[in-house]
Amino acid sequence: MSDVRPGRLKVYLGAAPGVGKTYRMLDEGRRRAARGADVAVGFAECHGRPGTEAMLDGLEVVPRARCSYRGGQFQEMDLAAVLARRPQVAIVDEFAHSNVPGDGRNAKRWQDIETLLDAGIDVVTALNVQHLASLNDVVEKITGVPQHETVPDEVVRRAHQVELVDMPAEGLRRRMAHGNIYTPEKIDAALANYFRPGNLTALRQLALLWVADRVDEALQEYRSQHGIGGVWETRERVVVALTGGPEGDTLIRRAARIAARSAGGDLLAVHVARSDGLAAGVSHASLARQRRLVEDLGGSYHSVVGDDVSTALVDFARAENATQLVLGTSRRGRFERFLTGPGTGETVTALSGDIDVHRVTHERAGRGTLLPSRRRTLSTRRLIAGPVAGLVLPVLLTAVLAQVRGTVNLTSEALLFLLAVVGVACIGGVTSAVIASLTASLLLNYWFIPPIGAFTLDDPNALLALGVFAVVAATVAAVVDRSLRLSRRSARATAEAETMSSLAGTIVRGGATIPALLERTRETFGMESAELVDEPPDADGVTAVPAGPGAYLVLSGRTLSSSERRVLAAFAAHVGSAVERAQLAEAAAEIEPVKAADRMRTALLRAVGHDLRTPLAAGWAAVTSLRSRDVEFSAEDRDELLATADESMAKLNRLVENLLDLSRLEAGVLTLNLRATTLEEVLPMALADTTGVEVTDTQGIPAVQADPPLLERVIANLVGNAARHTPEGQKALVTASALAGRVELRVVDRGPGLPADSRERLFEPFQRLGDTDNTTGLGLGLALARGLTEAMNGTLTPEDTPGGGLTMVVSLPFAEQTDQTGRTESSQYPHPRGAQSVGGA
Repeated sequence: MSDVRPGRLKVYLGAAPGVGKTYRMLDEGRRRAARGADVAVGFAECHGRPGTEAMLDGLEVVPRARCSYRGGQFQEMDLAAVLARRPQVAIVDEFAHSNVPGDGRNAKRWQDIETLLDAGIDVVTALNVQHLASLNDVVEKITGVPQHETVPDEVVRRAHQVELVDMPAEGLRRRMAHGNIYTPEKIDAALANYFRPGNLTALRQLALLWVADRVDEALQEYRSQHGIGGVWETRERVVVALTGGPEGDTLIRRAARIAARSAGGDLLAVHVARSDGLAAGVSHASLARQRRLVEDLGGSYHSVVGDDVSTALVDFARAENATQLVLGTSRRGRFERFLTGPGTGETVTALSGDIDVHRVTHERAGRGTLLPSRRRTLSTRRLIAGPVAGLVLPVLLTAVLAQVRGTVNLTSEALLFLLAVVGVACIGGVTSAVIASLTASLLLNYWFIPPIGAFTLDDPNALLALGVFAVVAATVAAVVDRSLRLSRRSARATAEAETMSSLAGTIVRGGATIPALLERTRETFGMESAELVDEPPDADGVTAVPAGPGAYLVLSGRTLSSSERRVLAAFAAHVGSAVERAQLAEAAAEIEPVKAADRMRTALLRAVGHDLRTPLAAGWAAVTSLRSRDVEFSAEDRDELLATADESMAKLNRLVENLLDLSRLEAGVLTLNLRATTLEEVLPMALADTTGVEVTDTQGIPAVQADPPLLERVIANLVGNAARHTPEGQKALVTASALAGRVELRVVDRGPGLPADSRERLFEPFQRLGDTDNTTGLGLGLALARGLTEAMNGTLTPEDTPGGGLTMVVSLPFAEQTDQTGRTESSQYPHPRGAQSVGGA
């Protein structure tokens, strides 16, 4: 199969159920079939909508596979049949669907689709935005409905094409009201809950922004492949340059306001870790604070290395396709700017081209200290200017001193020449200083040492003076040059340390995933790409460094200097550590179920040692007493002992049944007989052994899809727990209501309640939270109740009781809405509480 071209995936993405994804997907199949393509429908869920079902006419539908699970019958896509049929294009609906477990099936339908793609079959599918893993929590906050079926974003991003199926909120609500989405009995509940205008508008915006990001990724890839460096203003991206100075907060807020003017605008803050001396003015504490501010405002922080600040900023902006650059006005005064030349702002403006540059004023403008010149390395201009200055500056000084001859003595004249040599050393280094010292020595001998106008090279004293002057000048120049070189090295080390500090900060904040580290590496060194490979490629423009056993960090782009390679090695070490951590996490995840099972066995042995022994001991003692021939028992005493033995054996039987049921649940082999069940059918038996319970009128509550004996066990366990925690003189309450296709049964106690962070522990076996009586059983009741409820496609959740106490809510689907596949029709649209998934075209 290695020579088969992978199939192409097309995804119809919708903001909400009912926008028409399935209709559009089937229409795509019909159009491809009309053009001569071999099209087959692997799975399509029409939800009983006539218009959608009509789109299946003329398309070949692969029969579904019938699956048995926990006593129920279900229908799933027959993956093997689709692979055997091997069409050119397969239509597969419900991308996020969870398959029925068993028979070696994939857990998720998106995994089935990847199998089809690997076999060379093109796939067209549909998905709602709430099923994207990255948006799952956001959708739950908006709608209040948890989504248990998700698809990793990366899987959807790999699609060859993602097409948005969009509809205004009011248009979708009109479709709902006209009965084009759900049956009439569901319309009111849906419009009042999930399909509120605000919910639909928010979901629509989420879908638009996600697709915009997907389109932006494709645009960046196209620009990279075609070497396009110009800015395409398809989306506002605002880059703010940070120096670590006090003005950074002002610049960030100003840039955030500019980005906010355009919906979907991006804010990027960048700091250049400089090796030209300017890094000495950086406040790392200020940068850390400003980074937090950027992230709080929804932006991202970046750090790059660059010898020239202006060039690095513009290069970064172009690489990110930025439309605007925000910089602060210079903190230097006019005199400092006169001495050091144009600042970063002026140079960036000149280099920016089609990127808009904003120069933002701030309270520190013009009040900073004198900063060293940005030209602190030996550029080509300085390499030329140094020797020229070494020849010209002594000549100019000679012309000036010749005009004031007689007013300045020889010593002062020699010191002035020495000062000129030091100045030349600052410009062009030691070579230029040697030229200047020789020129100054000759001019000093000819014009200022008697006899004036002639070289006195035959005078030993004159030769000594000139020699000492040349040595002193050269020594001073060498010291100055060495100082400058050390300063540059120190600045470079500072820049490297700053880069590594920024990287460490990213790791501490949780951004140490391998893709994040690779992107950070590429961005920091200004490369075209960064990837982790097994074998380093042998190609021009590629830099490879080891990143652990059998792994190499490979960067493509420019050639890196030796100092940059040293920093890159540190990045590679972090990437290698991230790979090792990921491997350890996978190993730990495999071990965790074993550890959990071991903890369960240990807890079970401890509990059995006490809780099973208590009823066994009581029953044994009663039977032993009855068998004793030494004591004559009255009829009343005999009946009491028999009652004790019977009660102990019944309690022991219940404990064993709970243990067996819990083990069956965990093994997935509990047999279910789901049918229409009314509360009147199970409540009397569930409450038979419990006193102090008040039941509200349950007349008119629809029947639920459940297994009656198991539902009875659930209610009995919940009621017994509530009665045990309800104070004397008060009663536990059982009440029920119907909403949006589900029945909610509430068991209310008036006890002390529990903190929110302890509620999930209620459902762990062998827990008795808030119960000081350690002789009441194994603590399996609530764990078993939740397991049985979820096995019946329901949910069990705790809530606060108004006025104090805890309420356990059992939510089960209506029985009359079950279709022929065994799935409840009510699960096809969202509900305020307890919904398992959201479907629809």
